[in-house]
Amino acid sequence: MQSDRKRSPFFLSLPRRKALPLMNSKPFVLWAVISAFSILGMTDSVAKSKLHDGQLKGVSVADQERPNIIFFLSDDHRHDQLGCAGHPILKTPTIDQLAANGSRFTRAYVTTSICAASRACIFTGLVERTHGYTFRTLPLAQKFVNQSYPVLLKKSGYQTGFVGKFGVGVPRNATSMMFDYFQPLGRGPYFKKQKDGSVRHVTEIAGDRAIDFLKSTDKSKPFCLQVSFNAAHAEDNDKKNHFPWPVAENGLYDDVTIGKPRLSNPAIYEQHPDFLKNSFNRVRFFWRWDTPEKYQKNLRSYYRMLTGLDRVMGRVLAEVEKQGVAENTVVIFSGDNGYYMAQRGFAGKWSHYDESLRVPLVIADPRVATSAKGIVCKEISLNIDIPATILDLAGVKSPPGIQGRPLTNLIQGKPSSKWRTDFFCEHLMHVPGKIPKWEGVHNQRYVYARYFQQSPPYEYLHDLQRDPDQLFNLAEDPAYSNTLKNLSARCDELRDLYGGVYSLEKYPISQPNKAAKNRPAKK
Repeated sequence: MQSDRKRSPFFLSLPRRKALPLMNSKPFVLWAVISAFSILGMTDSVAKSKLHDGQLKGVSVADQERPNIIFFLSDDHRHDQLGCAGHPILKTPTIDQLAANGSRFTRAYVTTSICAASRACIFTGLVERTHGYTFRTLPLAQKFVNQSYPVLLKKSGYQTGFVGKFGVGVPRNATSMMFDYFQPLGRGPYFKKQKDGSVRHVTEIAGDRAIDFLKSTDKSKPFCLQVSFNAAHAEDNDKKNHFPWPVAENGLYDDVTIGKPRLSNPAIYEQHPDFLKNSFNRVRFFWRWDTPEKYQKNLRSYYRMLTGLDRVMGRVLAEVEKQGVAENTVVIFSGDNGYYMAQRGFAGKWSHYDESLRVPLVIADPRVATSAKGIVCKEISLNIDIPATILDLAGVKSPPGIQGRPLTNLIQGKPSSKWRTDFFCEHLMHVPGKIPKWEGVHNQRYVYARYFQQSPPYEYLHDLQRDPDQLFNLAEDPAYSNTLKNLSARCDELRDLYGGVYSLEKYPISQPNKAAKNRPAKK
């Protein structure tokens, strides 16, 4: 590391902000905690085990200690739903501060936009086509569990912890292979009754258990903790209160009128083929967004859930500071998939548009040079890059066949001329008639998607340079025929590389579909 690295508190080195009207509310008590951090001294009670030769080039010998890693994962969280991404309403001071002291990736994507499959991608560094796991499939194969980042870290001497929504089916005893400390928290309800009779929000419980893990760690060894929030996933079984927020966020955003969403013109929805117009994307639109009243109520609630998540992250990081290990703790924040909030007349995720695939990603490494703090990375980054990055930070060699790439050089401010220029994306969950399967390729200029179970297959082609909102399908435009042909061939190439043509025989389901119980879309 460069010799000019300052020994100032990592999480809290931002300039003081002007007071905001909402700061008198409970969520912003966090600011008092954050401000207090700067007074606290740093200690070096970190692991003395060294990184592998060649890791983190440019870091001084004194800093060649394996870092602690905390990975926060949100649910149904689109890339632009952050204060640091320019959101005009949403307050996320903890994440904003991490971005100011680290790197924010503006072109971060998931390779498949659904919770279960994306989380399996994050554990393994493999795309869905390769690991074969999503909702109602057989559990993740043992060979993929064996190469998951928690197993490899644990074998290398890391203390590994997991708190929150696990969301991946695994073989018996797999979680004990992965984690020393495993505290899963079920999807619903958000408010859970405790042993003492009290009721607490699951976001708060996740924070409590994360703090318990931090207090229990052996300070002579490095740790890696994943905190996977249920928030801001909707409570699907509650059609009146879709987004239950923590009590501390009561009243937040009540005085805000939220403007109409972009891309909400009904003509945008109408241009879609019938199989998308009648999909779950439209069914759930009528659950959450189809009236102005629903839109205002549910989006305010969604924002409260995200601000509550951000506040609890602040609680966990305050404990990191208290433990004296902040200067050697890398913090990663991301989401498991994007989310429609009435854009294109849709709700949910599952499709090929950026609203579905693009997620937030922030990585804050306190050991990087001052010049690398607060950078914005425009390179294409993926959910499968997160495990590769964690392993690289820990000095652990990635397993053969991992498809993600470490982001380590990028967060050090060292862009690569040989970085990826495209990626394979897909959705394979088996819900006939309601969530169509698709596969595609996304590069720096074009998005190609093939809904391959339609007859004939239905293709999309978007030119992001001319049409960043993906409003026009150019698949039948003669001027783009060569582009379509080339991207279709590239999709075939990546598909075959990662697992081949989809079939139920290759990816058998283990549970019957429940789609028939969902009410049809309104016309």
